[in-house]
Amino acid sequence: MKYKSPVYDIAAVPIEKIKPNTYNPNAVAPPEMKLLYESIKEDGYTMPIVCYYSKEDDSYMIVDGFHRYRVMLEHQDIYDREGGMLPVSVIDKPLDQRMASTIRHNRARGSHDVELMSNIVKELHELGRSDEWISKHLGMDKDEILRLKQITGLAALFKDVKFGKAWRPADEE
Repeated sequence: MKYKSPVYDIAAVPIEKIKPNTYNPNAVAPPEMKLLYESIKEDGYTMPIVCYYSKEDDSYMIVDGFHRYRVMLEHQDIYDREGGMLPVSVIDKPLDQRMASTIRHNRARGSHDVELMSNIVKELHELGRSDEWISKHLGMDKDEILRLKQITGLAALFKDVKFGKAWRPADEE
């Protein structure tokens, strides 16, 4: 079977069925949010919101596109023009893969809140992901992962790290 990218199956989804995820560390400053609003006002939605569909509660969890979603929530003119519908492409991945997708999408175009990024690293660690996995899937080097782990201050994040013996000075004669 030939692979087909999710972008080829865009669906118009009522905004009421779309929910933000709880782990997105991306922050957009007010001037950029205003610019995003202006962009959507002038150009329309040119990129779909990327979501995971939950059959359980018939809802769509945002993987990428939270700020485009927010524009519709916060601007009645956009809501009215779009009929309360957002363009959505769906990916079907487990939570850890969705988290990684969110980070990849964000890092490709923006900056992150350091505290929220450290929480992502913590959550991925708690889901059983190694530093190597985090490095590969989130595009981080080991030093960045270490710094983010240090921010959380949780010893549990370092339980599998092998530390060398401390250096001791030679006795002076």
